[in-house]
Amino acid sequence: MSDPYVEKATNEKLTPQQKIDGLKEILEITKTGMLTTRGTNGELHSRAMAPASLDGLHFTFIANNESHKTDEMESDPHVNVSFFDPGSNHWASVAGTAQVRQDKKRAKELWNPFVKAWFGDLGDGVHKGDENDPRVTLIDVTPTEIRYWYSTRTKIGAAVEIAASAVTGKVAHPGELRTITPQEASRSKKP
Repeated sequence: MSDPYVEKATNEKLTPQQKIDGLKEILEITKTGMLTTRGTNGELHSRAMAPASLDGLHFTFIANNESHKTDEMESDPHVNVSFFDPGSNHWASVAGTAQVRQDKKRAKELWNPFVKAWFGDLGDGVHKGDENDPRVTLIDVTPTEIRYWYSTRTKIGAAVEIAASAVTGKVAHPGELRTITPQEASRSKKP
């Protein structure tokens, strides 16, 4: 038995580039995602993080290498990054693998002054919270699968359709479920 909602909402008629463009529209709106890792005890841990770069569909985050998230990714590189826009109800879920790496040149290219707020100056002359701070590390996330919901109705239109479907017994689909495969993601144009 299958899920009638998924069957009705899945759009398989789009080209890979159309699916990628729809996802990039969502990422442009949301800016910040929830990066989820698995702790060494098996528990899931999420934190809000803004991608510093999106090359094709490969995400790069600037992180503090003294936080637990880097230890968790080195123990289990499987991660998820989710995005949600409450204004449109668009959402995206990016399953992938993470690699923690030191690349001072790339970190300097991606650095912006607001990142310093997440590091702080420890006052020792070394850990200044700038792009040269030894705590600065990069997290690269390579997608293994991307699923997202693209709303095709306004909030009012969606509410009307959902209410009508509840009354008629028909399955509502005020948007489309889209999947980007690893092969499609690897062909993504770089911005």
